[in-house]
Amino acid sequence: MTLPFCTVRDLLRYAVSRFSEAKLSFGHGSANAYDEAAYLILHTLHLPLDLLEPFLDARLTTAEIEAVLNVIERRAAERVPAAYITHEAWMHGYRFYVDERVIVPRSFIGELLQDGLQPYVEDPEQVGAVLELCTGSGCLAILAAHAFQNADVDAVDLSAPALEVATRNVLDYHLDDRIALFEGDLYAPLAERRYDVIISNPPYVNATSMQELPPEYKHEPEMALAGGADGMDIVRRIIADARNWLTESGVLVIEIGNEREHVEAAFGGLDLVWLSTSAGDDNVFLIQASDLPV
Repeated sequence: MTLPFCTVRDLLRYAVSRFSEAKLSFGHGSANAYDEAAYLILHTLHLPLDLLEPFLDARLTTAEIEAVLNVIERRAAERVPAAYITHEAWMHGYRFYVDERVIVPRSFIGELLQDGLQPYVEDPEQVGAVLELCTGSGCLAILAAHAFQNADVDAVDLSAPALEVATRNVLDYHLDDRIALFEGDLYAPLAERRYDVIISNPPYVNATSMQELPPEYKHEPEMALAGGADGMDIVRRIIADARNWLTESGVLVIEIGNEREHVEAAFGGLDLVWLSTSAGDDNVFLIQASDLPV
């Protein structure tokens, strides 16, 4: 049988049409059908992910065309996030291995770490200890280790399978001498110590929103998304004990997605600082240790 496709351009057009027809949801690395199609095609063909134009009119072998079509159909028919197909996710130039044991990395805390959380952290080089709660793939722990070059990083998750993925990523970046992974419930597995920075992208999706999630998100571990009736179950516990684990000048940074209304309802009495990200000022908040409940 003669395939009706010859070039990368042919497959790109077909993929965009197929994804649009399937009414896919995006948000796991790409924002639209075109970007997702380009990424999946380039990855499948082992081409540089930032160089589409030179290859648009390249003629492909039958085996290459079939491989790309299989990926396109899996994404469209099964509604699997692209990152689970390629087993990689990118954040701020860093590549992470991912699979269905962890949610796909997409934290706005990552961009805040690029300047070491300044001005709330006066001197990133003076940070000696960082804690990440609900680490999942370990991506934020790894970004924190790069942002705070002199810090040891402890990272905790309740899921043993997630920590297997985190271990792989930590080893890929040769950071096993600086990042320690702990299995357990928030602060429970940690030895008594104080941290200059605590970060977390915890489960925060409220119960109503969980019921309305697009199929793509239902491929992710539910325990990494669901935050209870108002989304704040885990956030309450993190905040309640944070002061016992922070230094006097330490900071707590928590990502809460679209749950600002629920955050303010639950913690309106606290001095919350909402941080600016590429998504606006409603996704990440910071609390100084001195403003946390004792």
